[in-house]
Amino acid sequence: MRWSNLFIPTLRDDPADAEVPSHKLLLRAGYVRQLGAGIYSYLPLARRSLLKIEQIIREEMERIGAQEFFLPALNPDDIWKESGRWEAMGDNMFRLRDRGGRELCLGMTHEEVFTAIARDELRSYRDLPQIWYQIQTKFRDEPRPKSGLLRVRQFTMKDSYSFDVDQAGLDHSYDLHDQAYRRIFERCGIQFLVVEAMSGSMGGSESEEFVVFSSAGEDWVVSCSSCGYAANVERATARVEAIEDSESSSTGPQELHTPRQKTIEEVSRFLDIPQHRQIKSLVYIVDDKPMLLLTRGDHQASEIKMAAVLGTETFRPATAEEIRRVFGADPGSLGPVGVNQMPILADQALKGRSNMVCGANKDDYHLGNVTPDVDFKPEWVEIREIQAGDTCAQCGAGLSVTKSIEIGHIFKLGLKYSTSMGAHVLNQDGKNVPIVMGSYGIGVERILAAAIELYHDEIGMVLPRTIAPFQVVITVLKPDDPDHLRVAEEYYQALQDKGIDCLLDDRNERPGVKFKDAELIGIPVRITIGRKLAEGEVELFSRKDRAGLVVKADQAVEEVSRLLDDYPI
Repeated sequence: MRWSNLFIPTLRDDPADAEVPSHKLLLRAGYVRQLGAGIYSYLPLARRSLLKIEQIIREEMERIGAQEFFLPALNPDDIWKESGRWEAMGDNMFRLRDRGGRELCLGMTHEEVFTAIARDELRSYRDLPQIWYQIQTKFRDEPRPKSGLLRVRQFTMKDSYSFDVDQAGLDHSYDLHDQAYRRIFERCGIQFLVVEAMSGSMGGSESEEFVVFSSAGEDWVVSCSSCGYAANVERATARVEAIEDSESSSTGPQELHTPRQKTIEEVSRFLDIPQHRQIKSLVYIVDDKPMLLLTRGDHQASEIKMAAVLGTETFRPATAEEIRRVFGADPGSLGPVGVNQMPILADQALKGRSNMVCGANKDDYHLGNVTPDVDFKPEWVEIREIQAGDTCAQCGAGLSVTKSIEIGHIFKLGLKYSTSMGAHVLNQDGKNVPIVMGSYGIGVERILAAAIELYHDEIGMVLPRTIAPFQVVITVLKPDDPDHLRVAEEYYQALQDKGIDCLLDDRNERPGVKFKDAELIGIPVRITIGRKLAEGEVELFSRKDRAGLVVKADQAVEEVSRLLDDYPI
């Protein structure tokens, strides 16, 4: 392809509203243009890279025996109501009505549709196992679109689904996907980490995320450099170091006057006690009813862990008015003692503690000498969020918490959808059993964005050769010179014959402009045809290390092949 015929609207300066490197460079390099909040048009360069990513995905999915489908993005409400997710998805789902008043949605994912096909078509264990997948547009009504292609409202996902007759079959299908995902990301040149994760609204018993460490990410990963433990912050656990508490007196909770002391920090200073001796009380509205959640004073609650415990994502913090109506006190003076009108969930870090301080459910007062399981009876759960420096539960070393980008997620769904939607088969004993399912997703655009976040410099992108829009650019410094153009055409054809896709820059532009544009869009190798051609030489340039090499003109194609073979990403 000739550059003079290709639409590449590069920009010289960073767009004012772009924040992270991938967003800036995708706009500057002419890969994308924004149509609306979280909605992007993919221009020719982006489309070429994304198609290469999709091809890698297809090859690896077919390698594990997966079959490709293409399902409707527009879904009727009934199948989502069958699974119970019509309400559970909340405001994240785009919903609409047709002219007949029937409710529909734009698919965020396709568990329901694939399960409906399986329910209607699979009859016996002889029909299993099955692995079905698609590469399809998805929609999410993201409340705060940002960071370019990392948080959007319309995106492309590879989603696949496994159908097995038993748990052993699911384990095998899950392992197949795990290995396929590793090969996909390796072939895309991505440095990734596999971490334990929460299943969230997807449901299921086990899941793992494939992530890329990046300051542009919005997920947090807890990891241990000593033993290799890694988990999403919502799933991560840590060792809770034992705290020596003095025994509570037999007189029970004692009222403490704490005028105008509302926060954990204020109460800690006022009473001269460490924060870990306090009980933090959080009030949430769950299914329109209040619930009290407790953590240690120096800990934070994870709402995603809470969602897993509660079995729903439709909850919110109570308002000050709701809290006063239920407790008779303002936020900052709340506690569990004497509360019997709502469920109480307490984090495990409070178990076994004694002589603690909590709100008295009376403005300007707290209670001391409070002992969990004696002065109140909670349900014990795991809801605290791990912090950097916490102790690894496996080896005792310190944990780190790092920002990351999620690029893939695999789930063992089990019976969640097959049971709710009636997808059954006859097993070998002739018994009607629910199909055991798995679900597996990859964000196609996120692979491209993550690669740019990993590999860029002050000049532009440094894309892996497997997903760059072109592997080689042939830069003709004098396109009006017939000899220069003839050599360029010969190189172009020879490289194409070798399966190396290349771009011929035949524009009438200054050399500096051509060089900067090629480096901005991240093409791995450049051949420069200039004045040295008169001496039978051309120059090769590696984008990764920005190193130039002068070679004989008749050896250029072989040298380019070698450079690409040795290209570090």
